[in-house]
Amino acid sequence: MNQQQLHWWRGAVIYQIYPRSFYDANQDGIGDLPGITQQLPYVAALGVDAIWLSPFFKSPMKDFGYDVSDYCDVDPLFGSLEDFKQLIATAHDLGLKVMIDQVLSHTSDEHAWFKESRVSRDNPKSDWYVWADPKPDGTPPNNWLSIFGGCAWQWESRRQQYYLHNFLVSQPDLNFHHPDVVEHLLDTVKFWLDLGVDGFRLDTVNFYTHDRQLRDNPPLLAGDSKSLGVPGTNPYSMQKHKYDISQPENMAFLKRLRMLLDQYEDITTVGEIGDDNPLALMAEYTSDNDKLHMAYTFDLLNVHRSPAYLASVIENIESAIGDGWPCWALSNHDVVRCLSRWGSDESDPLAYGKVLLALLTSLRGSVCLYQGEELGLPEADIPFDKIQDPYGIPFWPEYKGRDGCRTPIPWNSNEQNAGFSQAEPWLPVDPRHVTLAVNAQELDANSMLGHYRKYLRWRKHLPALVNGDLTDLASNLQGLRFVRSTANQSVLVVFNLTDSSMNMALPAGNWQALEGHGFSFDLENGSVSLPPYQAAFAIKSDG
Repeated sequence: MNQQQLHWWRGAVIYQIYPRSFYDANQDGIGDLPGITQQLPYVAALGVDAIWLSPFFKSPMKDFGYDVSDYCDVDPLFGSLEDFKQLIATAHDLGLKVMIDQVLSHTSDEHAWFKESRVSRDNPKSDWYVWADPKPDGTPPNNWLSIFGGCAWQWESRRQQYYLHNFLVSQPDLNFHHPDVVEHLLDTVKFWLDLGVDGFRLDTVNFYTHDRQLRDNPPLLAGDSKSLGVPGTNPYSMQKHKYDISQPENMAFLKRLRMLLDQYEDITTVGEIGDDNPLALMAEYTSDNDKLHMAYTFDLLNVHRSPAYLASVIENIESAIGDGWPCWALSNHDVVRCLSRWGSDESDPLAYGKVLLALLTSLRGSVCLYQGEELGLPEADIPFDKIQDPYGIPFWPEYKGRDGCRTPIPWNSNEQNAGFSQAEPWLPVDPRHVTLAVNAQELDANSMLGHYRKYLRWRKHLPALVNGDLTDLASNLQGLRFVRSTANQSVLVVFNLTDSSMNMALPAGNWQALEGHGFSFDLENGSVSLPPYQAAFAIKSDG
C-alpha cells in the first residue's frame, strides 16, 4: 500500500464551500446544509476528493459564522444536526471526504463561556479569555491592534479590565494558557470527530496563544516582511507581530490536538497561517508528523504573480518544509477572486484561469479550490449600501471587504437570482455571473467547468502529480517549469502564463508528451514550445 492510499489527503483536491452562498434549499435567501447536500453530486462530478465547509455553527453572524456561540450545534439558519449527519452520509456515499472549519482562537461574545467570564474576576471562567488591567492612565495594556481595525482591546466595566480581540470587538480571544480552555476546546473537536468528519480547517491557527507578558509589538521597519493577508491601508500592517501571535507555546496545543486526532482513522488538518514569516511557520507547524498535517499561507493569495515570484515561493517552501506538507490555494472566502486579482489585465482570462488550475494542482502539496473558481467567476461588484462584511465597511473604498468573493453561486441562467434562491439573496448576484451559470457551462466542453472536470480527473491517474517530489525548478519572464517524481514516475510540467508564445529548454532526459489534459504544446530538440496560456505535460521514458 503506497503513501497516497494510506493518507487520502496527500495531494488531495479539497473544494471549499461557503454555506451561505452555495445553494438555498429552503428559499430564504441564505444557503444551507440541505442545499449543499442536494448539490453534492455536482461537486463529486468535478473530480475533487473532499469538501471543506466554512462555519455553520450557532452564531450571531456578526462575522458570518466565524464568531461561534456554540461549538457543538448547527445554527438554525443552516439547518440542524440531523441535516449535517445527512450531508456527511451523502458525501461519503459519493466518495467525498468532509472537512469543517474550526474557529478555536476566539468565540462570539454571546458564547456562554464569555457571558460568565465577563461578569467578575472570580467566577469559574474568569480566566478563560485574555483579560488585562489598564495602564495607570486608563489606556489599554499594550499597543496590539485588531486586524479588523483599531485597538485590539475592549473595556469591560464590570471587571474594570480590558479583553483581547484580534478581530471584531464581539470576538473575544480565548486564553490558551488556561488548561481548562484547552480541554474544553478539544472536547468540541471530539464531538465532530464522533459524528464522522474526516478533517478540519483550522482558522487563524497561529493566533491561539499570546505573550504572557503582553509586551508591545515593535514597529515594522523598512525591509521587514509583513503579513500578506492584510491590506496596506490597515494599520495592522505597520507592526511587526512579535508578541500578539505565533508564540512558541502554540506548538504544545497543536501536539495535544494531534494526539486526539490520531485516535481516529486518517483524519487530517489544514491550518491557516497569517504571519510576518508564514513559510517558516508552515514548515514548523507541519514537521515531525506530530502537529498539523498541512498548512497554507497567503503567499499565493495576494497580488504578486510573476513567474519569478511564484518560483521563489516554491523554492522557499521546498527548502524549508522538510517532512512537512503544504496546502495551496489561489482563492478563498477572504480574498479577491483570483481571476480578478491576477487575471484582470490578461487578454484571455478564461485561458489564463485554465493554466492557473494546472499550475496549482501540479505543485507539491494538497490543493484547496474555492467554490466558483470552476466557473471562472470574477470578483463581484458590491455597492456600498449592500456591503455585509464588517471588515470592509471601515476601510471603504480603498478596501471593499470580502463580500465580492462571497456572492451566491449561479446555478441556472434562466431562473431568478441565477437559480440560487427564489428569495432575495443575502448578497446580490453579479449580472456578469449569470452567463457563467452551471447550466450554461455544462453545454460547453470548452468552458471553464468542462475543463475543470476533464483536467482534475486526468490528474488523478498520475501519482507523480499527486504525491511526488519536486525538482528542476526554473523560470523565465513568461512562465516556469519543474519535475514531479515518485520512485516509478517522473512528470515534467511547464506553464506559459502570458498571452505570447513561449519556448523553454527541457531538463535532461527523454520526455514523451502526455495527452488528455486539454492543453496544446510541442516537444522537440530538447525544448518545449507553448502557445499563449498553455501548459505542457511530459513523462520521462528512460527511467
